Amino acid sequence: MKLRTYRDQFIQKLTPLYDSMEAESFFIITLENLKNWQRVDIALNPDAELTPDEIVKWDKVLEALEQQKPIQYIFEKAHFYGLEFAVNKHTLIPRPETEELVDWIVNDNKVKENIKILDIGTGSGCIAISIAKNIPNAKVYAIDVSPEALTVAQNNAKQNNVDITFWQKDILATTSLPEQFDIIVSNPPYVRNLEKQEIKDNVLDHEPHLALFVEDNDPLLFYNKIADLAKNSLTTDGKLYFEINQYLGNETAKMIEKYNYKNIEVRKDIYGNDRMIKALL
Repeated sequence: MKLRTYRDQFIQKLTPLYDSMEAESFFIITLENLKNWQRVDIALNPDAELTPDEIVKWDKVLEALEQQKPIQYIFEKAHFYGLEFAVNKHTLIPRPETEELVDWIVNDNKVKENIKILDIGTGSGCIAISIAKNIPNAKVYAIDVSPEALTVAQNNAKQNNVDITFWQKDILATTSLPEQFDIIVSNPPYVRNLEKQEIKDNVLDHEPHLALFVEDNDPLLFYNKIADLAKNSLTTDGKLYFEINQYLGNETAKMIEKYNYKNIEVRKDIYGNDRMIKALL
């Protein structure tokens, strides 16, 4: 079968579930991973054929996409802040909004010397590794409750040639942090159960709920805990950064203020939603 013909069938089968642009992007990602081709290569090779063995591999990807498995989990990798990360069912797929948080931290602190940074709830390690890669003089640490996620993060650190100290800890059961830090950052679970109807099935069915959801009656559980821990673990004028629930920007800022942080700033993401916050000790 010609690759062009298969492309049309691939996109047609996915358009009931995804819009045509997203289906097209899935085809291009699959093309890159299975054939090591870019979009332009199709135009340069209009008569290219898929072998029967290749069609079997493409069909497996198509079947997984029809079951709404995220394409990042199909190929077990995702791109974030210009880097490539391994991901699997134990880690969230990095999001563009989180890149904005990393960008804020990097731009705020890239000229500083020998700063110590802690990422709480590191998952795939995307925040910690991106910071380490872009603030070369920083000493970066990362915590996660999941040993499986930490294995992924450790491998990602090696793959991206950065040195990070990883700790397995349940932050909610932690009474103190083992070091003093200039920056503490976290993208903790913040989606309330009542918001599940806003979440797409491909997220609900495949991404780790442990890293996503909090109870409706205590949505700031992790923020309270981390803000409290950070009081005794940040250096003078240390900075606290969070990714936050878009509906709870004001509530999160007021909570942080109760711990006597200052210069609290809420920022919106590219979609215009309250998405990140910074505070100084």
